[in-house]
Amino acid sequence: MAFIEFHTRKLKHNFNYLENLFRSNDIKWAIVSKLLCGERSYLEEIINLGIKKICDSRVTNLKVIKSIDKDIETIYIKPPAKRSIKSIVKYADVSFNTEYYTIKLLSEEARRQNRIHKIMIIIETGELREGVLAENFLDFYEKVFELPNIEVTGIGTNLSCLYGVLPNRDKLIQLSLYKQLIEAKFNKNIPFVSGGSSVTIPLILNNTLPAGINHFRVGETLFLGTNVYDGSRYKNMENDIFRLFAEIIELSEKPMVPDGEMGTNVEGQEFTFDEKDIGKTTCRGILDLGLLDVDEHHIWPKDKSIKFAGASSDMIVIDLGKNSKKYRVGDLIEFRLDYLGILRIMSSRYIEKKIVR
Repeated sequence: MAFIEFHTRKLKHNFNYLENLFRSNDIKWAIVSKLLCGERSYLEEIINLGIKKICDSRVTNLKVIKSIDKDIETIYIKPPAKRSIKSIVKYADVSFNTEYYTIKLLSEEARRQNRIHKIMIIIETGELREGVLAENFLDFYEKVFELPNIEVTGIGTNLSCLYGVLPNRDKLIQLSLYKQLIEAKFNKNIPFVSGGSSVTIPLILNNTLPAGINHFRVGETLFLGTNVYDGSRYKNMENDIFRLFAEIIELSEKPMVPDGEMGTNVEGQEFTFDEKDIGKTTCRGILDLGLLDVDEHHIWPKDKSIKFAGASSDMIVIDLGKNSKKYRVGDLIEFRLDYLGILRIMSSRYIEKKIVR
């Protein structure tokens, strides 16, 4: 069985770096755990770091977090679906919202459960994913403040996830001004301005983050050491907390060109081959890992001499050329992964999840 490793020493290193960065800038932050897909053993390691707030976009994952430590503040970070209202109020201390209708349902459910449900209202700042339009936000807040069992704890925004719109000083200053305007007009205290995610960290490092931004939600940079703003990696952070391994289950010298009438493969792809390769052979290996588990475009063999030859639902075929490294059946091939590669692997119940301490 293929497996993925979770290296907790490297995780702790990245966590400490971010904790010191945010503390020195008087910023509160929460870990975004959705990459872990509710894997209990990995969530326990996250909680053991000492974090007090965890964000996720799946209620089932928040339920697992609460079962580990009921005192963790759980934050549901996408607009709630109507059919999930009851469980969101039960397992999420805070939810991100953009629809008055939904917040009204949360209010009614919170009253039934005898709870105060906290919300953060997300403002549209150009990414065109979720968010209340700027011209509507004052009327929106006025109605929300009238709802019982609802406490507005913050204003926030999302950037870069859909179209790649990057945060900048002007956008985040505007977000801070919205908060000041709300407080002045309605005589309410809004504790948090959540303008920060992994992509916003560079603004801290180059001293362009507006003073009013005091809340971050961070996943990718914690887990991959990635500078999401430009796709580079931070030199002082670990970038291989996750390591994927797959076993060679067949190894043979085979022709480089298929034989027979060509159609499409399982993904609907058509292939053509260079005629000059007809009659030539190469060493081909089959791995116990397939498209059901991972997108081959988001993983890379650590051994750069290994090439992908193709993939099907349960197997990936690799080209080892002359097999100069003398790979054998039963050997493990290690892969590097990006964010989406990890996400697919973690969501597969066919991949063993290991912890390396």
